[in-house]
Amino acid sequence: DFNNASLTYNRITSVFFYKADQYWVRTDGSDGALQDFLIKYTFGVYPLQQYLIEMPGGRLQALDIAWDTRPKEQGGQRWYHLHPDEKINYKDVLHWTGPNLNWNYMCADCHSTNLQKNYDAASDTYNTQWSELNVSCEACHGPGQAHQQWALTTDAQAAEDDAVKNYVVKNDDPDSKGLTVALNERKGVQWKINPANGKPYRSVPRLSNTEIETCARCHSRRSQFAQPQPDDQFMDSFRPALLTRGLYQVDGQIQDEVYVYGSFLQSKMYQAGVTCSDCHDPHIAGLKLPDDRVCNQCHLAAQYRTRQHHFHPASATTSCLDCHMTTKTYMGVDQRHDHSFRIPRPDLSEKFNTGNACNQCHTDKSQQWAAQQLVQWYGQKEPGLQQYAPVLNAQRKQLPDADKYAINLLLNTTQPAIARATALSQLTIGPFFINQSGEALEMIAEHLSHDDAMIRRAGLEALGTQYTLGNVDFEQSANLAYPLLDDEVRLVRMEAARILAPIDQDGLEPEDQEKLHHALQEYIDGQLFNSERPESQVNLGNLYHSMNDYLKAEKAFRQALKLQPKFVPAWINLAQFYSVLNREKDAVQTLQMGLEKIPDSADIHHAVGLAQVRFKLLSEAVVSLEKAALLAPENAYYHYVYGISVNSYQGPEAALQVLNEAHQLHPENMDILMALFTINQENGHIKDALSYAEKIIKLEPDNVYIKNFILQLEKIKN
Repeated sequence: DFNNASLTYNRITSVFFYKADQYWVRTDGSDGALQDFLIKYTFGVYPLQQYLIEMPGGRLQALDIAWDTRPKEQGGQRWYHLHPDEKINYKDVLHWTGPNLNWNYMCADCHSTNLQKNYDAASDTYNTQWSELNVSCEACHGPGQAHQQWALTTDAQAAEDDAVKNYVVKNDDPDSKGLTVALNERKGVQWKINPANGKPYRSVPRLSNTEIETCARCHSRRSQFAQPQPDDQFMDSFRPALLTRGLYQVDGQIQDEVYVYGSFLQSKMYQAGVTCSDCHDPHIAGLKLPDDRVCNQCHLAAQYRTRQHHFHPASATTSCLDCHMTTKTYMGVDQRHDHSFRIPRPDLSEKFNTGNACNQCHTDKSQQWAAQQLVQWYGQKEPGLQQYAPVLNAQRKQLPDADKYAINLLLNTTQPAIARATALSQLTIGPFFINQSGEALEMIAEHLSHDDAMIRRAGLEALGTQYTLGNVDFEQSANLAYPLLDDEVRLVRMEAARILAPIDQDGLEPEDQEKLHHALQEYIDGQLFNSERPESQVNLGNLYHSMNDYLKAEKAFRQALKLQPKFVPAWINLAQFYSVLNREKDAVQTLQMGLEKIPDSADIHHAVGLAQVRFKLLSEAVVSLEKAALLAPENAYYHYVYGISVNSYQGPEAALQVLNEAHQLHPENMDILMALFTINQENGHIKDALSYAEKIIKLEPDNVYIKNFILQLEKIKN
């Protein structure tokens, strides 16, 4: 509605209007002042549309006020803000003029065909080009010249045409019709029913992931680091997200916008050989059949659309999707289904505060009620494929049994590879890493030769963390990473190169130098592909720092801050860079400048506190570390460090009060428990020390030190 329609948000009234047969909006610009902006493109169709505004430097920015295209009776046909519960102004990175709503980087590649971003770092400008403004045939099938030749020639002529012949041979399919990417994995495939159990099975095993990875280029949460080529594997150009905090719940259900791929990899459907086009028709951008009929292609309606299966009355509108593909709404109006196809687990909701299908409908009932209903209906049946909620929960909370859980998951090859990769990548994060037995390092080494590239990449991430934490020396990590410089997947080679970057190349054989140089250049090119992003500049800064190229490192960190002055990791990494070079004054000054830009950053306050400790400014350090703990109540480590600093400056009684409050927030955190035990023991509070010792033993039964303490008390008592 451009008939002088308006929307007021955060005290700014935006007006949409016509002028000279063009579409305009009057809204707040990059300086906060109201301006008139010409709308260059409409972006999206249903259930919402955004509007692109051309800004200097070739930037197209997506307005953060969108049009709800749903019917009026569904609440649509209205203007609305994408961040209704926040107060976004022109200073925020989420403002429509900022980097996070830049179409060239954030949106264009998936919504256009053959996009060439063409960012020039020297001038900080884009010259973005595309073949088709929308998603067209070549977005999935690659260049279509040979297909066009095939369509315009007879079979006899095609047989003599080298271009067509090459594509036919490459696809090993005479029926490829000259397509660069022939998505023919389902050719001749049928889903049949096993008469013994009524379950579907694929007539021919799925032998490749070409179709799924083609879809994943856009239907996944990932970052891009190269221009994809038709023959590339997915991870030759993209880094898919794992099941990490903020993106997925601890059981793997969707949380943030993750766009299907990561969910689908968790599913039993994926393991059984299902591909996207079993359910979806990509040429109409919809399901092959409406509602539950798409499920009944494989799952017998007579078996599953019965009260004996779902226990709901016939009059209920419950469908397969309601129970096995729960939804979450993004961008205000866009409902998306979780594609992990899971059995509802309200019992996990009780333990880990995850969502479940039952309580999504029965909002007036408790999770306990829902869990009891399922037991009453089905008995103690198989709880579904996804069995890693305890693992990811333990890792995220840094519980003492996190590594033990993770290793057990890695050994369970029935579990989805993306879940095992997630556990592997975080294997060294827990505070009680079991490196002394060598078991975890053996796990990492073993999985560096795994068939799945996602797991190899995760193993390298874990190895890099091991080295950073000092659990392995450089020679050990380099020996493990070196063979992966030859990996068939670019992302894996890049991760190996990052670990090997500090190596003295003069001591290598020429062949090894060339191999490492090639992989390092791939890593550098991958960051330069997104050189307009502060994340990439920080990555480059860290790489150059590890290579002792200090001028390039400092330049990259400073470029990150120039691009986005509120990017916290850039301030912290630049300060750490100065600190390693014994430029402590520069480090502190950098952090103080960061606080001026982002005064509510817990991470920077914590870093300032640690710097003040190094300068022996304990009174100032306590204030900074307290601020970090208050700003990040979920961060157990910040609370622990704050408590220890209070013990050093204000004494044990004040420290015990701080740590007791931290223990209430994080009752299973071993750092905090050990601090409470130790301070009580050292100050003669034996009864309190014993109380915490007993809590520690429950969480870590094999803790020899605590066992001996309890035994000694028993001897004294006897």
